[in-house]
Amino acid sequence: MRDLVLLVILGWIFVQAFRRPWIGILGWTWLSIMNPHQLSWALRDMPFAAAVGGATLIGLFATKDKRDYSQSREGITLMLFMAWMCITLPFSMLFDDSFDLWKRVMKIDLMILVAMVLLHSKRHMMLLTWVLVISIGFFGVKGGAFTVLTGGSYKVWGPENTYIEGNNEVALAIVMTIPLMRFLQMQMTAKWAKTTMTVCMVLMAMAALGSHSRGALLAIAAMAVVLWWRGKNKVVGAVVMVVVAVALLSVMPAEWWERMNTIKTYQQDESAMGRINAWGMAWNLAKSNFFGGGFYIWTAPIFVIYGPDPLNVHAAHSIYFMVMGEQGFVGLFLFLTLFTMVWLTGGYLRKQGRKQPETQWLSDLGGMLQVSLAGYAVGGAFLSLSYWDFPYNLLILAVLGRRWLDRKEWLKEKEEPVVYWPDFLKKRFQKKNRAPLLP
Repeated sequence: MRDLVLLVILGWIFVQAFRRPWIGILGWTWLSIMNPHQLSWALRDMPFAAAVGGATLIGLFATKDKRDYSQSREGITLMLFMAWMCITLPFSMLFDDSFDLWKRVMKIDLMILVAMVLLHSKRHMMLLTWVLVISIGFFGVKGGAFTVLTGGSYKVWGPENTYIEGNNEVALAIVMTIPLMRFLQMQMTAKWAKTTMTVCMVLMAMAALGSHSRGALLAIAAMAVVLWWRGKNKVVGAVVMVVVAVALLSVMPAEWWERMNTIKTYQQDESAMGRINAWGMAWNLAKSNFFGGGFYIWTAPIFVIYGPDPLNVHAAHSIYFMVMGEQGFVGLFLFLTLFTMVWLTGGYLRKQGRKQPETQWLSDLGGMLQVSLAGYAVGGAFLSLSYWDFPYNLLILAVLGRRWLDRKEWLKEKEEPVVYWPDFLKKRFQKKNRAPLLP
């Protein structure tokens, strides 16, 4: 039954992608981030993402409802980053393996560019945010409930055969999603909806802690600091955060505390020292090779040449050293420039959006994008998620938000239903029962 329902939904998205390709790009994002077919029995190996992506590209050329993204500095920098990865590909040390991942990264980045063409309205931005929140929130809320019920004795893991399969990776994904949930909550008016979202955010934080990821703990701390700094009432905000933190941490068992305490004694932790050795290998490789080593360099033959400890082979576990080792210093510069621009655009939206009521939601969005990026910047220092598409979807929201603001789209955009799902469902329910709408 689950497979049948999923097949019907994906079939509808596939058909709609030809006529309304913006639906196709949202469907592709859902497939890419959540991988719902991995939760099925018979649909796991079917190329749904390729089918929806292909239909969306056909719809892109057929539709007139699209925008030019060439004036976006983020879009141009992303294309430069893509071009650099194409230049470095022939110099890859392990070309066959590198080529496979290069194709995957190019597909993701291409669809990011396509999204910036097809998505343009406030409704599109809200829907994209909901897609991201639901995609990760499904695992986060479920993982949080699991952590509470088991007392944190077992690790929370991500969906199999995805970028976020590991406990560390899914933890960072959850941390980055919480600010987007907060943004949606800020747009809601119904008390029950706000309360429900608060419960979901608490469970998400519980799931991040339940992953037993030390990087996630640091990411949550960084995100909390930025969120507190962005708040209007810092005293109340600090008290609330302390109370929530104490409540969440009180659930965690002794083995969790023991693992977190290894942050102080990382010299004695084999995993931590393996990461430091991998970072040293990336540094040595980038110094010796202008074009980097290409994808999949984290193998024994490469460590023998460039590793400080040639026998301690370890994955990069850092978005920064991963790009440095694979794409060289030029690639790292483009990567850092790209997300610095997204951060600055988020700040621009936060400041300029508050100047008028019609754009206040953009101020909320810009602030929460910065909070999410803070989590990615800190947590990503210990995880290999440089090419995962979730952070690049934050880039999409930043670009679309600034374009909507600068072009004063609220003055010419047709009045269309903006999706605040809880309020929308409340109105539909009231209409069905012919009751007067609540204020």
